[in-house]
Amino acid sequence: MTFEPWQWALAVLGALAIGLAKTGINGLGMLAVVVFANLLPAKQASGVVLPMLVLADLVAVGSYRQHAQWSYLWKLFPWTAAGIVGGYFALGRMDDRQAKVLIGVIILGMLAMHLWRRRRAGGEEPEHAGWFAPVIGVLAGFTTLVANAAGPLMAIYLLAMRLPKMEFVGTGAVFFMLLNWFKVPFMVNLGLITANSVKFNLFLAPAVLVGTFAGRWLLTRINQKWFENLALGLSAIGAMRLLW
Repeated sequence: MTFEPWQWALAVLGALAIGLAKTGINGLGMLAVVVFANLLPAKQASGVVLPMLVLADLVAVGSYRQHAQWSYLWKLFPWTAAGIVGGYFALGRMDDRQAKVLIGVIILGMLAMHLWRRRRAGGEEPEHAGWFAPVIGVLAGFTTLVANAAGPLMAIYLLAMRLPKMEFVGTGAVFFMLLNWFKVPFMVNLGLITANSVKFNLFLAPAVLVGTFAGRWLLTRINQKWFENLALGLSAIGAMRLLW
């Protein structure tokens, strides 16, 4: 890929954000989505970002797997797989702009619902109905296949389950590692992961790894309430950027 120096700088920033998001601040993943969606066509950006996510997942799972809460993951997996299959068929029928708008609307809608439910519960996370995990699972699967943008939806789900920050990150790490490996064959079949895109990934791999280790250092120094609000705020900013 032929980039200007400032574009390479942005690409490195996006790679750092991927690493930081996986081991530190989940909402930063949307920054990476925005960066690469501005450097490349939205569909191509999805294929470029996925291998970097897989690399960062390995570090995150190695660091936090002991904190994963599997009971919450089993509720999501079948629905997420269904969402990925739906996204696979939809991606071939949507243009880049339609994909961005749809994902932004979904994320903002789920954020609004989450905040409304939390406010009704007096600031505490309420119990969620049986439909909550299936809806999050399907939407997360769809959005992750279309644009690797399921981070905000997973943040909403894990915050709604009242998970402390270490369990939040550990559960999310395992979920996304399995999810991203499941997506690889679909992305290859769509022609979005190619030999050229993998070469680009190899160039950015050191920045991804630096981001993962910086995220591990940062996570232990963040207040729980600040962590939750930052995750929600970054999710909202990322969704609005997709709409713009």
